[in-house]
Amino acid sequence: MNVAVVTVGDELLAGQTTNTNATWLCERLAERGVDVERVTTVPDRIGDIARVVNEYRAEYDAVIVTGGVGPTHDDVTMDGVAAALGRSLEEHETALAWLEEEGYSRSDLTEGTADLPAGARPLHNEVGVAPGAALEGVYVLPGVPAEMRAMFASIEPEFSGTETYREVVVADEPESALLDRIAALREQFDVSVGSYPGDSVRIALESTDETTVTEAASWLRERVETPAN
Repeated sequence: MNVAVVTVGDELLAGQTTNTNATWLCERLAERGVDVERVTTVPDRIGDIARVVNEYRAEYDAVIVTGGVGPTHDDVTMDGVAAALGRSLEEHETALAWLEEEGYSRSDLTEGTADLPAGARPLHNEVGVAPGAALEGVYVLPGVPAEMRAMFASIEPEFSGTETYREVVVADEPESALLDRIAALREQFDVSVGSYPGDSVRIALESTDETTVTEAASWLRERVETPAN
């Protein structure tokens, strides 16, 4: 299963808010064996949201959109998703009924709180108020991290793939000096390799076969200089 993550918010693009939602979602999806192939941040503009969602839903098995959910003037994500899917926004009775069960009077709710794309499945907000939505492989979640995480937990079983195993080998050598050994590793073992330089070089090995990853990591550790403890 492959997925695209779209985060919505002018504050993300301005650097005023750290995009922890994207990182958290990528980690959780990877744990479930799902390939995240795009992470995109767009402003609070209906046209931008609609364009990106429409493009990604044609390319990936699912699109997860976070942020801009609610009844305030800059909460336009539901409008953008509705436009991408060619749907109108409608007040969702099931979502309203759930909110009433939680103690919210319809008359006290801000207008638009339960407006979702027509035909969408509401995703109840266990932590906040504004519901999310799921429709045609597009999942719309709130931007508040606690609300997003709780809502994702309710749909997490819908995301699955092949489990991937990972080991990291740390080399106390220049990255350029490791190229021949990395090439030999890739020839001998069916693993994907990522090389991440810093004070030392972190070499990440991944495979769907746990034994292969373990053997590849052992092989490499025997052939690189490791940092002194």
